[in-house]
Amino acid sequence: MTQPDVTVIIGAYEAMPYLVACLASVEAQTIDPARVEVIAVDDGSTDGTGEYLEEFAARAPMPVTVVRQENSGGPSGPRNVGLGKAAGRYVFFLDADDRLGPEALERMVTMADRAGTDVVLGRVEGVNRSAPKSMWRRTVKRTDVFSSNIMFTLSAQKLFRRALLERHGMRFDESLYTGEDALFTMEAYLRADGVSVIADHTCYYLVGREDGKHVTKSGSYTLRFDSARALMRLIAEHVPAGDRRDLLMVRPFTVTLLRQFGPRYLKDSEEVRRHKLDLAKPLMDAYWTEGVARRLKVHERLRLHLVAERRPGLLEDVVRFVKAGQEAAAVLERKGRRVYLAYPHFRDRAAGIPDSVYLASPGEARALGHRRMSAGSLLRGAARRARRILTSGTIRAA
Repeated sequence: MTQPDVTVIIGAYEAMPYLVACLASVEAQTIDPARVEVIAVDDGSTDGTGEYLEEFAARAPMPVTVVRQENSGGPSGPRNVGLGKAAGRYVFFLDADDRLGPEALERMVTMADRAGTDVVLGRVEGVNRSAPKSMWRRTVKRTDVFSSNIMFTLSAQKLFRRALLERHGMRFDESLYTGEDALFTMEAYLRADGVSVIADHTCYYLVGREDGKHVTKSGSYTLRFDSARALMRLIAEHVPAGDRRDLLMVRPFTVTLLRQFGPRYLKDSEEVRRHKLDLAKPLMDAYWTEGVARRLKVHERLRLHLVAERRPGLLEDVVRFVKAGQEAAAVLERKGRRVYLAYPHFRDRAAGIPDSVYLASPGEARALGHRRMSAGSLLRGAARRARRILTSGTIRAA
């Protein structure tokens, strides 16, 4: 057989009736069916998912392999089974609850071939659920994880060059019960020879199930810390300490770790709060740096600062303030060139939190109509003024 261009890997568990629309979206793809293969893994379903997959395999225009197995407990196992059987030049992971957009596979394969990139992101839209947005501003033929917002979409629903995955022995971590796709996708970003973004065409519909049963489950808070720890370690292993590492660390700190110290923290028992601080401590000690902190919004930086300092009482005050939707007053200094946001305990001597924790990020300052200038900016401005004075003095002397 001629090697297929793309292998679509579908892990399915209790996926009916959503599986019907999912498979219909595969069948409706404009790419030549001879260029596609489907590997579908029924992960111990009892609702007719496996039977429907077999019916689809019997009538589909492209080759379909159905694997039926005992429940593995998560999406990693079925995806790894699919990877082990894949023959395509590329693989695409399709969740059985979701569906492909029209022309999705054709457009993504074409982009990967033209750009020579190893990963292609196709625009995602949410149906009865939210979807990432910041990375879809424009179509980009070639980028990387340091030059774009792609680190904020680490789900597995992307086109991956299979040679990249095989060369590095990449598989989903079956010991993680949440965040396994983030670990896999971040590693692919870091190892890839370029990433492409298709922003002008919806390639994937992320579907919210009415019964609330998604492939990705929230899990306990300890699993979230496991996920954050694994992702931080991966980033540290691949990226030396410095600005580039700090940039990527923003993702696990804000998306995974910070959520454990949001509104739900107010409902936690004292025992759980102490346990969360204990779990956070080694991560804060190892990876929380000034470079990460300055990239965050003030309320994010402040909460994580208090986590690092293990000050639960002050942390609770800030969380309550943020949960209530209150706005922090802006404090302008140096003729508006420095903007602080007066969240709880700002310049409270008893709290002793450094002013720098409350310094508005550039984006926050701009939103308030001000331009915050860093110490470096002030020095550069002084140097420019000095050069102008010297130059004008030289001209007059001449």
